[in-house]
Amino acid sequence: MPHSSDSATVPNDAHSPPGKNATVPAKASLLSNLGADLPASLVVFLVALPLSLGIAAASGAPVMAGLIAAAVGGIVAGSLGGSVLQVSGPAAGLTVVVAGLVDEFGWQVTCAITAAAGLMQLLLGISRVGRAALAVSPVVVKAMLAGIGITIILQQLHVLFGGHAAGSAVENLTGLPTAIINVELHSALLGLAVVAVLLGWKYLPTAVRKIPGPLAAVVAVTALSVPVAPDVERISFSGSLFEAVALPSLPDGNWRAAAMAVITMALIASIESLLSAVAVDKMHSGARTNLNRELVGQGSANIVSGMLGGLPVTGVIVRSATNVEAGAASRASAIMHGVWVLVFSALFAGLIQLIPMSVLAGLLLVIGAKLIKIADIKTSLRTGDLLVYVVTLACVVVLNLLEGVIIGLALAALCVLWRVLRAQIHAHAPSTDSLPWRVTIAGSCSFFALPRLNRVLHSVPEGQDVVVDLNADYLDHAFREALVAWQTQHRNTGASVTLEEHGTTAFRDAADNTPQRQDPREFPLPPRTSWQPSPPNGAHHAEDDGGPPPLRSILLGIDKYHRRYADKVRPLVQDLTEGQNPDTLFVACVDSRVNPNLITSSGPGDLLTLRNIGNVVCSDGQDASIDSALSFAVKGLSVDSIVVCGHSNCGAMKAVIADAEGASNAALGRGFDAWLEHARPSHRELLAGHPVALAAEAEGYSRLDQLSMVNVALQLRKLEEHPVTGPALASGHLQAIGLFYDIPTARVVFVTPEGIEQLDPSMTVR
Repeated sequence: MPHSSDSATVPNDAHSPPGKNATVPAKASLLSNLGADLPASLVVFLVALPLSLGIAAASGAPVMAGLIAAAVGGIVAGSLGGSVLQVSGPAAGLTVVVAGLVDEFGWQVTCAITAAAGLMQLLLGISRVGRAALAVSPVVVKAMLAGIGITIILQQLHVLFGGHAAGSAVENLTGLPTAIINVELHSALLGLAVVAVLLGWKYLPTAVRKIPGPLAAVVAVTALSVPVAPDVERISFSGSLFEAVALPSLPDGNWRAAAMAVITMALIASIESLLSAVAVDKMHSGARTNLNRELVGQGSANIVSGMLGGLPVTGVIVRSATNVEAGAASRASAIMHGVWVLVFSALFAGLIQLIPMSVLAGLLLVIGAKLIKIADIKTSLRTGDLLVYVVTLACVVVLNLLEGVIIGLALAALCVLWRVLRAQIHAHAPSTDSLPWRVTIAGSCSFFALPRLNRVLHSVPEGQDVVVDLNADYLDHAFREALVAWQTQHRNTGASVTLEEHGTTAFRDAADNTPQRQDPREFPLPPRTSWQPSPPNGAHHAEDDGGPPPLRSILLGIDKYHRRYADKVRPLVQDLTEGQNPDTLFVACVDSRVNPNLITSSGPGDLLTLRNIGNVVCSDGQDASIDSALSFAVKGLSVDSIVVCGHSNCGAMKAVIADAEGASNAALGRGFDAWLEHARPSHRELLAGHPVALAAEAEGYSRLDQLSMVNVALQLRKLEEHPVTGPALASGHLQAIGLFYDIPTARVVFVTPEGIEQLDPSMTVR
């Protein structure tokens, strides 16, 4: 959709994506979009005219005050506002407010209140508070549109049947049977003819569809009504537009009530306008609304309308939706619609009064129906927001627009609080007597969850061992205190209570720190010794003498894996059930502190891991296990790369240094001594001043870690000389790199034959 016709660049805080608010010369834009905006403005004018007259009558104001507000809303708000396609004018949402003010203060004082409310809106816009309207749940906006659509349908059905709409949607609904019984046939047929034309317009040839369907339907059916149904009710009004201009006057007293009226009118008009602008943005793909500028435009329009004796002005969703449906491309449509209201009301009132009310009712029925989208209902059902949708829609229909939106927003906020604050707490009985009970806690653990926590915890029988599986994204002191108190109480019954954490916030942090949400941890696998249980109160199992035996620790770990991770791992290995296809052979030390998958963020099936003492690569024929692993990886699996990874404080490298200094490794056996023969050359390279050792020394690494890095570089050279990997490396079909895992910092260093490189920019200096 073409961009706005603004001559000034929209400020950076506009409710729009970057690049959508480029400066467009007003004259050029107006000319380029005239073909779309001109007919759209006429359609909006035809809709706005009867609505403006009806709202004025319902507000107890002079009828022409509605036309003044429509003209000012189109021209002033259309020119200065921040929405490209929103159309402003008198709105039904303020009828009750205006009617009360007219009764209390009189019409001219009401005009002064309107102008003062506009000034307040202008100040709000300058203060840049308009973006607060973005904090509105989309389901509330969609329900608001649907509620407006239903309200329009209920109103206009009475007009289509030849009657008059009541003051509320409920009265219109209950009065439908009577309206149907007393239907005026000519009126109903004219309105249904408009509906038929609009519904069938999309099936006509393309050449015909260049004319806007609403405009064609209104003109054609109006022309037909003149000879066929001359007595049908048509638009009517008396007096001229200029005679209705009335200057405002200040109230004689009760200034407090007048000030409250200003605030009330300003807030209602601002909320309606901003919500309407957000809703209109969802109807088209063009430039988004600058909400602060929209407040400035609405405030300016209300100042002018109040000074000229017009009704309060807001952004009106009915006219705006009509504007979008009619194919408007820029703000010129809204501006021209205001001009047409002004010109036609002054010069061609006779032509306006030819249009049957039922013709406009048929047009509004179709517009109202288009505001109700089945897709929105399905979306709210899928996302769990159906209750918010239904309640907002019902309140908009039964009460009014403002109250319905406020109730909808309040309900949406309550639903969010319920979802965010409600912790999932469950107790699971074991399948066999040998297993512990399990209590799972997930979500936001605050004092709101204490009743449920205590109920679930006390459902665990006394004396039963318990594992508490805590997955908290928020945990406060009150929750921790309650859990610790129960833990102490339950342990006093002779049972064990083990706390396992894998959430984003730590249980210990809630003891003395302000609770806060922590960043998620992608790999929450602490060492098993940090969570495995110990016997309760000095008791011990028959098979243990002072602590859980290794086999029991492994079995507990497997149980934890099944409970916590198996379901998450299963989808990752579905494609690996028939075979493996790793891209890398990872040669690492057998050291238990080195986890290749962890430090490379690799998943199941990514790495073929070869682990040995000192992460060495033997020469051809010296070790069948290494030769077979290299052949299987390169020739059998066609891996793309080989990684040799050493690590800090390596025991194998300690043995190499001890061996070079004359110490004996005999206690470890002859096999270990023979294996070290593959790493001894690395020590000689270290003493000879290998470039890797010099680079590591410059960065502050110890002599032991320097040797580990030199050893990695030496193993890379062995790969180049190996008959299996050498040709593949030379041809470029295989790559080999060296890594060094620094355990104290948990960082990885890149090792090359010429030196080292820090892969983490924050660790350039050790």
